[in-house]
Amino acid sequence: MLNKVAEDIWTVDGAAVPFFGMPYTTRMTVIRLASGELWVHSPSQIDVDLMREISALGEVKYLLSPNKLHHLFLLDWINAFPQAHCYASPGLAKKRPDIQFTKELGMRPEVEWSKEIDQTIFKGSPGMQEVVFFHRRSKTLILTDLIENFNPSAFNRWQRLLARFTGILSPNGRTPVDWRLSFLFGKKQARQSLAVLMAWAPDKIVISHGDCIWEDSVQFLKKSFSWV
Repeated sequence: MLNKVAEDIWTVDGAAVPFFGMPYTTRMTVIRLASGELWVHSPSQIDVDLMREISALGEVKYLLSPNKLHHLFLLDWINAFPQAHCYASPGLAKKRPDIQFTKELGMRPEVEWSKEIDQTIFKGSPGMQEVVFFHRRSKTLILTDLIENFNPSAFNRWQRLLARFTGILSPNGRTPVDWRLSFLFGKKQARQSLAVLMAWAPDKIVISHGDCIWEDSVQFLKKSFSWV
C-alpha cells in the first residue's frame, strides 16, 4: 500500500470519495523525520493492513489537514494513534469542533519538522487557504487541491467533460475553476504565494487527486498557475 517516492517519503493511494458526483481518488503522504517520528499529510481511510504498514515505519506523531476539505478520516487516525498531535488547516477547527486540534498551521513550519519540511499558506482566496509543504531532502512539493490532475480514465464520459471544463484533467491539471474564480481580488497574494513555491524549485510534485509530477516540475507549476 505504501509507494516510495524517495528516501523517507511515501504516498498511499486511497479509495475514491464522492465529491459533487465525481469519484475523487485520494492520496496521503507520509514522511519519516530524522527523529524516526512519522508526519502524515491528509490521512486517508485507514484499515488494519495500512496501520500495520505505517507502524512498521515508525511512530505516527503528526497528523495534518492541509485544507478545510481534507478532514474526513482524522478522527479515525486520532483513535488509532492517540499519541499523535493533530494540526488544523486555517478555518478547520471551527468546521470540526468535535476534534481537539493541537494547533492551527501557519505560514512557517512547526519547530518539530522545520529542519526537514518547509511550508507556506497559499493565500488570495477568501473561501479556502491551503497549506503547502516542501520536503527539502527529496525536493518534493506536496499539494492537495491547489492542483488536481486526474487521469481521464478515472471518469466516465460525462464526468470527463465536466473535468475538462473545470481544468482538472491530466496532463494539464490546475486549480479547479470554481476555486480559481474565488481569487478574483486576491491574485497579488496568489502570485506572492506562487513565488514561494517556485523558489523551492521542486523536482517532484505529489498531488492528492490525480497523477503526480515526477519530472519538469517547475515548468508544470508555471503552466498550471498561468491563471495567476
